[in-house]
Amino acid sequence: MNERYLGSGTIDSTNSGLTGPMPEHLPDRLTVCLWDFSWYTRAEEGGPYADLDAACAETAALGFNAIRICAAPLLLFGDLGLGGLSRSLEIEGLGAAPGGGFYGQRTRWYDTPGGYTVNLQDRLLELFESAARHGLVVVLASWEYQQSPAFARSEEWFRAIDRVPLEDRYAVLTAAWDRLIGAVTEAGHRERIALVELHNEVDFSILPALHDGGSEAVVRLQEQHTDLLVTASFGKPPHLTMHELPDVLGAAQFHIYSYGVLDALQKRIDIRSERSAGFPNAELQALLMQDAPTPAEYGRPAEWKYEATVVTDQMVYGYDWVDPDAWDTWLYNEYGAYREVMRREIESRVIAVAGWARWQQLPAVIGEGWIGYTPLNGTFEEGPIGRELAEHGIRTALEHGVWGMVLGSNAAPHHPMWSHRDWIQRTNAMILDYA
Repeated sequence: MNERYLGSGTIDSTNSGLTGPMPEHLPDRLTVCLWDFSWYTRAEEGGPYADLDAACAETAALGFNAIRICAAPLLLFGDLGLGGLSRSLEIEGLGAAPGGGFYGQRTRWYDTPGGYTVNLQDRLLELFESAARHGLVVVLASWEYQQSPAFARSEEWFRAIDRVPLEDRYAVLTAAWDRLIGAVTEAGHRERIALVELHNEVDFSILPALHDGGSEAVVRLQEQHTDLLVTASFGKPPHLTMHELPDVLGAAQFHIYSYGVLDALQKRIDIRSERSAGFPNAELQALLMQDAPTPAEYGRPAEWKYEATVVTDQMVYGYDWVDPDAWDTWLYNEYGAYREVMRREIESRVIAVAGWARWQQLPAVIGEGWIGYTPLNGTFEEGPIGRELAEHGIRTALEHGVWGMVLGSNAAPHHPMWSHRDWIQRTNAMILDYA
């Protein structure tokens, strides 16, 4: 058949190169390590971030050239009366559990033993100094309206930001970021800033929708710092209706998760809900460790900590007491039915956000991905299936001009995946060597 009868759909319209330009002083590609808030909540003696310089050195040695952090702008520069707390922030985590250990001890991100005090004002500049020594750039974000204050012993931080009226929160964030950027600039580290996110996952935080004041805040911060990339990130971008996104973002920073088989398990055991009657149900009970206490016996963290975070009481109890082998076995047994849809979902979502970024002429970054939230000692995402899905997403992102990407949300010093050093180095090399 002659090609002229096949229609324009057969013509390859893919544009080569990155989706949009980025500042010349930044790397040609970003391979991002997700340090989130853990760089100050897991700084206990012997913890993964006790020595910031060592953590930066190891991150760089494994091939990363960027770290993404919660810079806590509201605590440090929000003008909310928290100056004393920011210089003497006592980290507790979710608190001591009645039978020993602490709440969240077998979750990811919440496995925070606490028991120390940190000067976060000084630590932020220390981080930039270490990043400079080891050739890392920094993606600045805030998790404060999502979970960061829950790790403090005092509820002062959370109460201060929660008192800000909903309609004023973006404006307060903008002012805080302006002051934080000024402090980093004064310290000589402005060119270390790869990206400024008004907030992490504005669609999953205690914030109005971005079009209700957030867009204006992004524009205002961009006007104040025209040499920097300024944006906000989305936990679940509208992949089928990307045209609905505001056209004010300075970068396309989106998160690509395909829960698939994990979502099926979570629904089966009702682990993401809150205060469900009859919890734990029979399906979850079948996956619990033999010595698991009842939820009543286990108790709960302080109620204000649940107000300050998006993680539910059922997730804390369930992840702390699920048998990771039983959890993994269920996922591996059921994965076959979900394999193709998970691969296609990752691929189609990457292509959608990259296409939108190219249309908007913006650099694209995948700041989190690829499967979802699992118990600390579950190995599904670190294992061959999870790594294969991650590689599929990364290759798709590279082919479609995405500038920056994570290897996976769990590929960081505070996760078990950090032990897969050969895979981390090999995958980072694939990203940075991509033509």
